[in-house]
Amino acid sequence: MTKRDSVFFLSLFLFFFHGANTIIISYMPVYFQQSGMSESKIGSILAIGPLAAIMAQPFWGYISDKFGTIKKVLLVTLVGVAVISVFLLTNHTYVFILISAAAFYVFMSPTGALGDSLAVKTAASVNKSFGSIRTWGSIGFAVSTLVVGQFFAFFGISFILLPFMLMILLAFFTAMRVSDVKTHNKPVTVWEAVRIGKNPRFLLFLITIMFLTIPHRANDSFIGIYITDLGGNESQIGLAWFVAVASEALIFATSHLWFKRFNEVVFILIAGLIYSIRWLGLAYVGGPQAAIILQVFHGVTFGVFYVAAFQYVTKLVPEHLQATGHLLFISVFFGLSGILGSLLGGMVFEETSGATLYSVMGYVTLIGCLALLFYRAVDKRKSKRDESYA
Repeated sequence: MTKRDSVFFLSLFLFFFHGANTIIISYMPVYFQQSGMSESKIGSILAIGPLAAIMAQPFWGYISDKFGTIKKVLLVTLVGVAVISVFLLTNHTYVFILISAAAFYVFMSPTGALGDSLAVKTAASVNKSFGSIRTWGSIGFAVSTLVVGQFFAFFGISFILLPFMLMILLAFFTAMRVSDVKTHNKPVTVWEAVRIGKNPRFLLFLITIMFLTIPHRANDSFIGIYITDLGGNESQIGLAWFVAVASEALIFATSHLWFKRFNEVVFILIAGLIYSIRWLGLAYVGGPQAAIILQVFHGVTFGVFYVAAFQYVTKLVPEHLQATGHLLFISVFFGLSGILGSLLGGMVFEETSGATLYSVMGYVTLIGCLALLFYRAVDKRKSKRDESYA
């Protein structure tokens, strides 16, 4: 298989996997709400998965680096996702759903990170930008929101397992056609993997961006419920996610034009400022239509943030441990931040309102922007000191 063929099938994998992911992110909270669960219970279900993922993701990254393969680990996680989704999306017992969600995210969470890690390495091997390949994941997410939203509007959200299983199976079969990318030949030890998380520069970066990622993950969990509270329906939820991810796809597709103009941290700071405007705007919307319009900001928030942060992490860790570093980053973004965003967001939503939740998210993000300015200043000072000793 040529490198061009591998890029094609990798793009298809990202399209189908992120199409499946949109069903979990966009519609699973609404599915549980229509099953009669409260916002706090939904928050706990959405939080238990990332908790399991935090423990599982470093393991999968270590296995990938240890055995020098991303593709084979990716196929294993996809099989796990397909099997456990049957239990998660066909039961209505709260305790059983909690257990199933934990097992589900052990396999689901690292799959996206492994796919992105494979995309980074594949892009480098064919002299393409990471964003030009990753954009197909965003396109898959956007298309799925529209198609699946219409499917649910016609058949009902109780059939959530059918489109999800279709997307995961298509992702599995396209991943089988992707060429594996050999990782660095230097042997990987458990101690080296642990040392990444103890790197002060890396650790401070992860702590700082949590002020941005916690509100982002709270939005992922509750935007669908918020739109229904504003009077919207499943098709409008799908339209909202389509608008959001279409703007994200545009940012990914054009990343080669704008990305290298500034340092990655500067881009993250810009994304953070726009994040705060987005959340505060959602706090004062008067209906689902206005909420849908504000989703246009998703591209210049998540899209810019993710490209910049993922590439910045690539610079912070040794080459032979990049899969591990990427998964640690994803563990914080979609794991720890997912736990806090889902739990705290569910409590604020239930005790006050969705508008109050988004107002809090806006101010927390502003605090994160100040923290990023502090991180940038400390990092520049350390870099100058290191250069003076060189």
